[in-house]
Amino acid sequence: MTTLTIELPDFLQKHIETLAIKEGFTVSQFVIAAAGEKLAALTSLETLRREAAEGRKEDFVYYLDAVPDISADENDSLC
Repeated sequence: MTTLTIELPDFLQKHIETLAIKEGFTVSQFVIAAAGEKLAALTSLETLRREAAEGRKEDFVYYLDAVPDISADENDSLC
């Protein structure tokens, strides 16, 4: 692992410490998880776009055609 020294505003450090303790994490674990979540959020769209660009329309249509053409269950409706 790499050690990283960062500067945080006091209020942010205190908030992180409070939440980390409340959730049962060390501050390091909390910051690692937060950084990982942010990285995943920022790279997800890029990954989806890359995979879509490599995909084939024929494959998409093939799998879409395999889905039954039925109405959604009333408990699974958006309206």
